[in-house]
Amino acid sequence: MNYWLMKSEPTTYGIDNLFKLPSRTDHWEGVRNYQARNFMRDNMKLHDQAFFYHSNCEIPGIVGIMEIVRESHPDLTALDLNSQYYDPKSTPENPRWAMVSVRFLEKFKNTISLSLLKTCSELQNMTLLKPGNRLSITPVTEKEWAFILSLKN
Repeated sequence: MNYWLMKSEPTTYGIDNLFKLPSRTDHWEGVRNYQARNFMRDNMKLHDQAFFYHSNCEIPGIVGIMEIVRESHPDLTALDLNSQYYDPKSTPENPRWAMVSVRFLEKFKNTISLSLLKTCSELQNMTLLKPGNRLSITPVTEKEWAFILSLKN
């Protein structure tokens, strides 16, 4: 199993949005960075788990866990003229962007804040914490995953 961290702004789409869906399942659309897209397209597999990370908010940090329930498939928002994610270079024959489907597993009682994560020497090599990293999807090692889970109370 692989582990991931997937960022979203809670004012756009937060963990509560995912939780409130009848199946607690949704697609992760709108990724418009090639490296993040490649992680979804080439590396995310069924049953991988991901931290749901709230970004660009008062307390950015990890707020819960979700599971990959459908591997990479075309992000059809790229073909929708009315979508903020529309991309005129994407076509049905050659989709440029991908998405995965995720299912809610758990919401943490408290946010594991970015400021706390930065203080942990065990996470010194975590992609999220590297200077200049702005990717919305990043891999998480098994050791990082286990350590972060130990912080969730």
